[in-house]
This record gives sequence, C-alpha cells and structure tokens, in this order.
Amino acid sequence: MQRSALFATLLLGLVPLSAAHGQDISGKDMPGKRILQRVDTNGDGAISKDEMLAARERMFTKLDRNDDGVIDEKEIEGARDTIMDRADAAQARLGNRWPRMDTNGDGKVSEDEFRNRMPLFDLADRNGDGTLSADEIAAVRKLFADRAG
Repeated sequence: MQRSALFATLLLGLVPLSAAHGQDISGKDMPGKRILQRVDTNGDGAISKDEMLAARERMFTKLDRNDDGVIDEKEIEGARDTIMDRADAAQARLGNRWPRMDTNGDGKVSEDEFRNRMPLFDLADRNGDGTLSADEIAAVRKLFADRAG
C-alpha cells in the first residue's frame, strides 16, 4: 500500500492497526461488516457522524504514540511497520497451518477439513466443555503473549 493511501485509510479510521482485512471462510468480503461492528457503538446497524468522529478520535490517540497532540512521520512509519509485521506473521501462520489442515494429504483443504481443524479452540477449552469462557480466553492469550516475549 502506498504511503499516502495508508495514511488516508488510517485517518478515516477504517483500518484498525491490528486487523488484517480479507475474506471470511465463505469467501464473502466482510470488511464493511467488521467496520460497522467496530464503529457502530450503539448497535443500531448504522454509523452516525458522532460515531465516526469518536472512531477517528480513538485512531488519532492510537497513532499519536508520544501523546504530543500531533501525528508525525515517525508515528505513521511505526503504524505502517506494525501493520506489515502483523501481515507477515499472519502469512507465516497460514503457511504453517496449511499442511496440517490437509488431513487427507491431497494438496487441497476441503470445507470439512477447514471446519474441523481448530487446535487453538481445543487448546483454549481447558475444561473440555466445548465452550470458551472469558477465563479460558484470557489464559490462552497470556500463554501466547508470554511466548512472544
């Protein structure tokens, strides 16, 4: 993404620093739905001007890492680097998971193979009840944060 396009997108508040936009498993493009869910704070199914302003304020706060009231080139480069690092990590995770998802070894991942492979869910479901509690989610997040450094 070119620097000017990244900057414009960030200022609009349409791309969170931590999200990699793409497609859901059904193949339908979902960024609009994700944006709506994130910005529509009153849950009415629409984004008001006040909600967009609030989202832009949150984005400005995230970008203004040194809290000096302005976003400078260094902060934009930091945001860009964060986005690129996370995209690289997501690409690596997918590359590592692909062979494990292909359980029958045919070089393709069917919908059943994709749907049935959920090792992270199984790891997080500590009590084996088939659901994830807030405590279980927090525990697995801590585990990964500790491993990351």
